[in-house]
Amino acid sequence: MPIKPLVFVAMPFGKKRSDNVEIDFDQIYKKAIMPAASKCDVEIIRADEERTGGIIHRSMYERLLLAEVVIADLTMANPNVFYELGIRHCARPKSTILIFAANAKLPFDVSPLRAIPYLLEDGGNFSEESARDLQQNLEKKINDAKEESGMPDSPLFQLVQKFPGITLSHDATEAFRDRAKYIDGIRSDLEASRCVQPTTMALSEIQSIEAKIGDFNLAPTELLVDLMLSYRDVSSWDDMVRVADNFPANIKNIRTVQEQLALALNRRNKGNDRDKAIGILRKLIDTNGASPETCGILGRVYKDISTDSKKSGNMPEARAALDESIACYCQGFREDPRDYYPGINALTLLFHKGGDEAKKTFDKLYPLVKFAVGRRGGLASKDYWDLATVLELAILGRDWTMARKAADKLILISKSTFNLETTRNNFEILLHSLQDFKEDTKPLEMIISDLNKRIDELNGAGHKSEK
Repeated sequence: MPIKPLVFVAMPFGKKRSDNVEIDFDQIYKKAIMPAASKCDVEIIRADEERTGGIIHRSMYERLLLAEVVIADLTMANPNVFYELGIRHCARPKSTILIFAANAKLPFDVSPLRAIPYLLEDGGNFSEESARDLQQNLEKKINDAKEESGMPDSPLFQLVQKFPGITLSHDATEAFRDRAKYIDGIRSDLEASRCVQPTTMALSEIQSIEAKIGDFNLAPTELLVDLMLSYRDVSSWDDMVRVADNFPANIKNIRTVQEQLALALNRRNKGNDRDKAIGILRKLIDTNGASPETCGILGRVYKDISTDSKKSGNMPEARAALDESIACYCQGFREDPRDYYPGINALTLLFHKGGDEAKKTFDKLYPLVKFAVGRRGGLASKDYWDLATVLELAILGRDWTMARKAADKLILISKSTFNLETTRNNFEILLHSLQDFKEDTKPLEMIISDLNKRIDELNGAGHKSEK
């Protein structure tokens, strides 16, 4: 049986906003790219950088160098995509197909390149007509690429006569194909396992997949990072720490892995776990600089220390940890005001702290965070964290009508106990604050109750959620 040509697709996953338009890249992939690949009788693999923190790893290089066809979506002007495009244009004279949303503007340096536009209607809707047009254009391009017809699409090959490109041996190509299929299959299994309910069954399936991966020293980077994040999605902190501790040094030292290890240590909270987590995160900031993610996780560690210290009656430590947490979240938001995650957490803790100074900072920060989440679509978004932030902002503003709408939508789309527990824990802080302020807490109590019911559903009947 002849080997089918391989098409590697580099594009975002899920829904993203570009120029205030929400684009569902999964729909573009499923409604146009996949049907075109099927008609052209090729195999197709899609890059998933989001589960690996944007790491450009060995398998990514292999796919860029060895896949017969590469389709790259340039709509979001993602730096990684352009880096990957540069690698591809150095390796192959032809068979790189560029696509972009016609509603978005391409960066100047690549605008002369031949790229296929696809049209989005008002609100970012990818209509059946647009899907059909893109599919037909892709079919022609893929078939041309298979036959290696037409002029070079790489600017380097166009400018430099007899540029050699990169040619690897037949054995390397065959090994790449086998490895690409293996990686794609395992990642699909992990994705499916995370959707299994209850989470106890999902955990069992993830552990079975880990056994299939085998020796971590031989496993691809993206599989190991995805495995760790899969354990996170089912709140299995012991497993997250265990697999990270067993990663090879080059993978263990990746920033994303270090951040997630710190997150797991904080949530597990055994022995000196939290001291370890703080040490990891402080070292990342000292070595690589602050980022919203690192500062956000560090803020969460101090927030949990503050909560536990308050419960044990150690009020000086509780106050100091609360101030440290607010400082970390504010620093994370300053690093990138487009990332609302540290901003919303800072607002909640400022509200909880109270006092004139905290209120002054709260009033300055609130509209900035509201603007940041509004740019992501607000209540119209289908992203969990977007909606959770809309809900939290509504609670902070005592807009209970908006809060109820956001809560209902959040519960409808929620699949991860980790996400829901994180949200609920924030709301319990707000509940205590409202009680201290002698305000009506019934609407928030109802929302927390509904979140707990959903957590119990995901955990399985009769299994109580983690408090």
